[in-house]
Amino acid sequence: MKTRQYFSAEARLGDLVSGVRAATRRAAGWAEAASIVGDQVRLHLPGPEILTPEQRYGDPLGYRCHLLHAEPDGTFSIVAMVWRPGQATPIHDHVTWCVIGVLHGTEHEERYRLRSDGWLEQDGTADSHAGDVTGLAPPGDIHRVRNNGTETAISLHVYGTDVSRLGSSIRRTYNQPVVAEPSG
Repeated sequence: MKTRQYFSAEARLGDLVSGVRAATRRAAGWAEAASIVGDQVRLHLPGPEILTPEQRYGDPLGYRCHLLHAEPDGTFSIVAMVWRPGQATPIHDHVTWCVIGVLHGTEHEERYRLRSDGWLEQDGTADSHAGDVTGLAPPGDIHRVRNNGTETAISLHVYGTDVSRLGSSIRRTYNQPVVAEPSG
C-alpha cells in the first residue's frame, strides 16, 4: 500500500463499518463473506467526497491507496483507491476476499485463470461504473484493474484482513505469458 494513514473519513463510515462487521461475523466462508459484505457496501456506499480534494486528485506516478478503516481485531479493512487515466495494477490475486464499490468514474477489470501449463488465460473482462459493487474470493481471483477512461476513477475496497498490518491485499503478482483466447 502506498498510504498507511487513517483519515477523518473513518468517522463518516459508521454505518458501513457496522454493516461489514455484522456480515463478517455471520459469514461461513470467503465466498459468502464477499457476497454479504457486498450487500452492505451496496447499502452504504459513500460518495467520492469521503476523500479530500487532494486525495481525489490522485498521483500521476501510480494509483493511490488510502486506508480509511482497519478493524481492531484484523477481520477487515476499508481502503479507497484513486486511479488516474491509464493507471493499472499488475496481474495479481489476493490474500482474502474483497468487495469493490466504484465511487467515481469507471474501472476496467481483466480476469485470468492459471492454466495447468503455467500460463495465464484471459477469462473475461468487465467495466464497473459509479455505484457498481463486485466481489471476489480466492481461489479464482486473479485479475488486473485499470482506468481506461479519461477521468479519475475512485473505488472503495473492503478486504477480509487488516491491510495496515500486511501492507497490501495482494498475495502474489503474475508475470508469465497470457493466452488471450480460451483454449477449446
